[in-house]
Amino acid sequence: MRVLVVEDDPRVADFLQRGLRAEGYAPSRVASAEEALPLVRRGGFELALLDVMLPGQSGMALCQQIRAECIPLPILMLTAMGSVQDRVAGLRCGADDYLTKPFAFDELLARIEALLRRPPQRVEREVELRVAGLVFHRDRMAVSRDGLPLVLTARELALLELLMSAPGRLFSRERILSNVWGLDSDPLTNVVDVYIRRLRAKLDGPGRPSWITTLRGLGYRLDAPPTD
Repeated sequence: MRVLVVEDDPRVADFLQRGLRAEGYAPSRVASAEEALPLVRRGGFELALLDVMLPGQSGMALCQQIRAECIPLPILMLTAMGSVQDRVAGLRCGADDYLTKPFAFDELLARIEALLRRPPQRVEREVELRVAGLVFHRDRMAVSRDGLPLVLTARELALLELLMSAPGRLFSRERILSNVWGLDSDPLTNVVDVYIRRLRAKLDGPGRPSWITTLRGLGYRLDAPPTD
């Protein structure tokens, strides 16, 4: 049974590989989300052990990408961050289970066995996101407003898709950075603010209220502008 281990710490990765092999599993190890995603897309794994703190794209961002692509791979997230908020964030990003380091190997095995006993679930993803006259066509990554196409960059599309996935929900700058840029914290840059301004310039009509509401110090949300 093939298990993908996504772990950048060589000692932890070696411990997991040796232990899993001894239990009859066939582990494959990579050290980054960028290496893992093509393997996940190719298929053939029954489960993934996913570290949260990875170089480059975070484990949570990788998990969200896997779920966004409707890949029904059970994911057990491994992390040293053990607060309630961290566990909730891990589960909300699409993980099936969450185990805090350090952990007993017997507990890891028990959680793997529990996940593998679950019947496979088909992940349905909306092909189209619609908020009033704004439509995001996920199948062709295109956006239209009131029937007219909008030209957006890849990063603007990712940002708009996140906001449109939950209209009216407030997204913090940190969550936007994690989802759109794969960063775990604000790298002392105003990149989110810059892209919000760019998106507003393309979404909003002249003299019309903005689609994107700013709550200073808290984040951004997408609201349909009021109609006349």
